Amino acid sequence: MNNLLDVKNLYKYFSIRNGFKNEILRAVHNVSFQINSDQPSILAIAGESGSGKSTVAKLILGLEKISSGSIHFKGRDINQIPKKEKRNLLLREIQPVFQDPFASFSPLKKIESYLLETYRNFNIGDADFYDIYINDVLSKVGLTINEVKSRYPNELSGGQAQRIAVARALISKPSLIIADEPVSMLDASLRISIVNMFIKLKQENKISIIYITHDLTTAYYSADNIIIMKKGEIVEAGSVDNVLRDPQHEYTQNLIASIPKISDITL
Repeated sequence: MNNLLDVKNLYKYFSIRNGFKNEILRAVHNVSFQINSDQPSILAIAGESGSGKSTVAKLILGLEKISSGSIHFKGRDINQIPKKEKRNLLLREIQPVFQDPFASFSPLKKIESYLLETYRNFNIGDADFYDIYINDVLSKVGLTINEVKSRYPNELSGGQAQRIAVARALISKPSLIIADEPVSMLDASLRISIVNMFIKLKQENKISIIYITHDLTTAYYSADNIIIMKKGEIVEAGSVDNVLRDPQHEYTQNLIASIPKISDITL
């Protein structure tokens, strides 16, 4: 059976202007990994700022063009899919959740209107079915439609806004969610609730998740497997327990050592 996602020898270079000449920035260098289609899982991609982890997410989402390498989704090379079909495939099957949930919402537009637009865009059902369907989707992130109706983004807490962002991503029934630093702007008390929500979505809704983070504590708590990136390259990969409890690479060891008590994880 094909993997859900198969990333092979992925490269991404950017040309940047430095004075009077162009220089090549190596953002992603020979990155390969897979997500199995048989068993939904959470894959954490971790590293410091500038490690290339968010660029990998953008390449999978089609927000950046691949320099070389390939990304296969459900056995199909996304670069070989016709543009119109590719757009529909990526929008429906692979959904993003970004760092700042408020950035996706206009302060002048009610939250419900975003959910309704997404519902219509994916032709989920007719108007009579909307309340039932959206309430079911919201229940998966711990909310109800009555909590959302008539509310504007500024009336939500950061945790509520991120939950709605996830609910919006769930409307199309995706197979894969790519969450790019989804808890980094939240208070510590709210982070675990969002991470628990991802675990529940994996277990109950059979959705695989790529969890991009610099927070090794939440990565350990939530992920099945982890990739550690440095300067665009994978320096260590494996089960989250093996990598974080017995790191082999000096960079991983330094990341763990820099976080208080991470070496004594008991979550």
